Amino acid sequence: MIDVIVAGGGPAGLTAALLAARSGLEVVLFEPRSGPIDKACGEGLMPGAVAALAALDVHPEGQPLRGIRYLSGSRSVVADFRAGPGRGVRRTTLHAALREALDDTCVTVVPAAVGTVTQHADGVDVDGIRARYLLAADGLHSPIRRRLGLDRPVATAHRFGLRRHVRLAPWTDYVEVHWARAAEAYVTPVGPDLVGIAVLTRDRAPFDQHLAAFPALEHRIDGSPLMAVRGAGPLRQRSRHRVAGRTLLIGDAAGYVDALTGEGVALGMAQAHAAVAAILAGTPARYETAWRRLTWRYEVMTRALVGATSTTVGRRALLPLAAALPRVFGAAVNVLARPA
Repeated sequence: MIDVIVAGGGPAGLTAALLAARSGLEVVLFEPRSGPIDKACGEGLMPGAVAALAALDVHPEGQPLRGIRYLSGSRSVVADFRAGPGRGVRRTTLHAALREALDDTCVTVVPAAVGTVTQHADGVDVDGIRARYLLAADGLHSPIRRRLGLDRPVATAHRFGLRRHVRLAPWTDYVEVHWARAAEAYVTPVGPDLVGIAVLTRDRAPFDQHLAAFPALEHRIDGSPLMAVRGAGPLRQRSRHRVAGRTLLIGDAAGYVDALTGEGVALGMAQAHAAVAAILAGTPARYETAWRRLTWRYEVMTRALVGATSTTVGRRALLPLAAALPRVFGAAVNVLARPA
């Protein structure tokens, strides 16, 4: 019997496999996708995520980020990161850096998705391989979460994400969040000649249609080469529990509120640390408590912000309020930017 099977090779899964292997555990990773894995996300790593990666001796290339800037029409408000810079990193670059670190370990990679999961008192059978524990990091719409009956219905309106890259030199060293009536556009420099634009919205429409709601941004990138659009959603996902027998849910598989506050990678990595620590201690049930401790701040602040901006009045009031209370805005940004 091996020690751990990890299902899913995104940042949370790769972090968990890397931590477990470096702790002396025998690890098998299931991941059906080959090559660097892309995802429709904002690609801005908060300082907490940069620090967590550095602790693993993983240093993906990217563009330094000074903080967050909110913009709407002629108004703008800025909050600088206090714990050092963030970093704009292409998702494929992040994945390649984590995978390179993993390849220096003895982790066995199975190029397939997990099929069957059967739990026992002393272990888990995954497609005929017996392990003491299964760490499910199989994404936002986790098949393992559904199979184990851990999915929890979501009553709120769905939000979706679209992202594409633009070939031009960055004009900012901030993550810019542009606000419009029905969407936000997140601008993140990710290379010396590459900028990512991610749109979050409840309205399903093509990327270009959403971009038209941000005329200043549309004008700035006019004529620049555009790359393919990637999509994700619905974003809100819930789980009844994060531990079921000897299976532990980590990353997006454990539940997700929204990409609006931008610390998903840091949270996923922190959950990987907590899950591996629970396995090493032989107390998997303690991970449930650790998960709640790690995520409560994110849950409260992200749900509050999504709720407040779900109405036209709320969206119009947000930026003037942030500009009137810059210290509060800066404090909120830095609460979310620090390590999870």
